[in-house]
Amino acid sequence: MRIDDVRRIDLGSFVRPAAETGTGRPRVEAVYGYVVRTSAGPLLLDTGLGDAGPEVEEWYRPRRVPVERALGSVGLTAADVAVVVNCHLHFDHVGNNPRFPGTPIVAQRAELATARTVDDYTVPALVDFAGARYEQLDGEAEIAPGVHVVPTPGHVDGHQSVVVVCEDGSVVLAGQAHDTASAFSADVLAARARELGHASPLPAPSPWLERLLAFDPRRVVFAHDAAVWEP
Repeated sequence: MRIDDVRRIDLGSFVRPAAETGTGRPRVEAVYGYVVRTSAGPLLLDTGLGDAGPEVEEWYRPRRVPVERALGSVGLTAADVAVVVNCHLHFDHVGNNPRFPGTPIVAQRAELATARTVDDYTVPALVDFAGARYEQLDGEAEIAPGVHVVPTPGHVDGHQSVVVVCEDGSVVLAGQAHDTASAFSADVLAARARELGHASPLPAPSPWLERLLAFDPRRVVFAHDAAVWEP
């Protein structure tokens, strides 16, 4: 497998209201999934926007791309997917999970517990549906040869990212560990600030960042940003 074999799929978009952007203006945000053809079969990171009810529909005005169409753009069907990984269990990442009954869904144990017990955290019907089959992790795991799931808490405590080790380097499917490539870049610079010659005070990098950088990533991709981080 090579880096270019990791494929992005378009799962839709939504409009983040001005009240949430910090800019005084609304912002359109994409929702992306990623397909990796592993030796154990195709892996899908995230499944798209779910229906969280009329208030959320009015607030975010989502535009959905059916997961079947999105997978078709890379020559797959839902039946071809061997494993689903959700970076976390918010409604814009698990929306089409019910299209995968019987397919293993990888999530951190703590994240699944939060989704099941915290009111208004997500949409319960998108998490626990007929045929749902979760593989719960307690931290980092290699779920297929060269495919590592790494906890990256921040956006939520149970967030996780996927690292794919390819013949020509590593790709990090960061999910929403950072909202944008520029935010990830700032985090990397924070981690490297002292070796660049900067003195305190300095920003603290994410506590998991050095673990991701240990894979020497050639490319980092995101759930809500089409921009790609490269070293």
